[in-house]
Amino acid sequence: MSTLIEAVDLTQHYPVRQGLLGRQTAAVKAVDGVTLKIARGEVLGLVGESGSGKSTLGRTLMMMERPTSGSVLYEGSDLAGRSHAALHPYRRRMQMVFQDPFSSLNPRMTVEDSLTMPLRFHQPELDAAQRRAVAAETLERVGLPRSMITRYPHEFSGGQRQRIGIARALIVKPDFMVADEPVSALDVSVQAQVLNLFSDIRDTLGLTLLFVTHDLAVVGHIADRVAVMYLGQIMEIAPTRALFTAPRHPYTETLLSAAPQPTAGPRRKRIEMKGEPPSPLSPPSGCVFRTRCAHAVSACALARPELRQWGPGHLSACIRDDLSLVPAVTDRADSTRKQMA
Repeated sequence: MSTLIEAVDLTQHYPVRQGLLGRQTAAVKAVDGVTLKIARGEVLGLVGESGSGKSTLGRTLMMMERPTSGSVLYEGSDLAGRSHAALHPYRRRMQMVFQDPFSSLNPRMTVEDSLTMPLRFHQPELDAAQRRAVAAETLERVGLPRSMITRYPHEFSGGQRQRIGIARALIVKPDFMVADEPVSALDVSVQAQVLNLFSDIRDTLGLTLLFVTHDLAVVGHIADRVAVMYLGQIMEIAPTRALFTAPRHPYTETLLSAAPQPTAGPRRKRIEMKGEPPSPLSPPSGCVFRTRCAHAVSACALARPELRQWGPGHLSACIRDDLSLVPAVTDRADSTRKQMA
């Protein structure tokens, strides 16, 4: 498959300023040298702890925030140096679904107003009746009846609001979508419905999706590949099955040990990380995970490890070739899919 969007040595640093003159004294390294590719029609899961930089990476790929350095290539064209006017044709092609379905919708706008607003900007040739027809059709696509188009957000449940948020992103027929923790604010009983909706959208529309989450069960259900992020850097990236059955980075092993086990059998021992997460203001030298890693050696502090290939599409940023890490349940991805279907 051809690459749709690519990050090349992407960084997003936020300056910390002090004093009356506001001089920069430090920088928060939210995204620090990330390189990854997302193929057309692929679902890439992006996982990691809170504060690891997942959402910031998603917003930067969307060009909602300008990167500090590096490139965002969309079909080979670098978006990072383009003006706002030059980015306008790409805005329709890249859409986002936000985490909180309660705050992402304007409470004073009806569903019709929320859905037709993007059409006003991206398809100005449509008249009001045409915009309404497209909005009603898109609402049905996400599993809500057309009759709800005149209602306000407070009249819907959380799951219904998230469906409206998905419809708003889909209405301009994008090629690429970032879903930023789209089910974390929903009840467990509703999460599976929304995940199945994403799977259906991907299958029917061929949408390319970056699915940001901290829940590995969600990743096993929807993603083709998984990228594991820690302190602004990619620790491991692999096909979903390979990540669950043969993790190559100690941080991935730790995340897998903390995830719920979907099948009956002996419980895996949870791996406890040492200490508190380092500050992104002053990340550790070498491997940023070394201060919390049970397998760290002195060489881990010397240089930042590069992503190295361990198998087809399987890359890991760990210098320890001798480690035998504990996988998740062997059929984890398949079990999770069956459980949530």
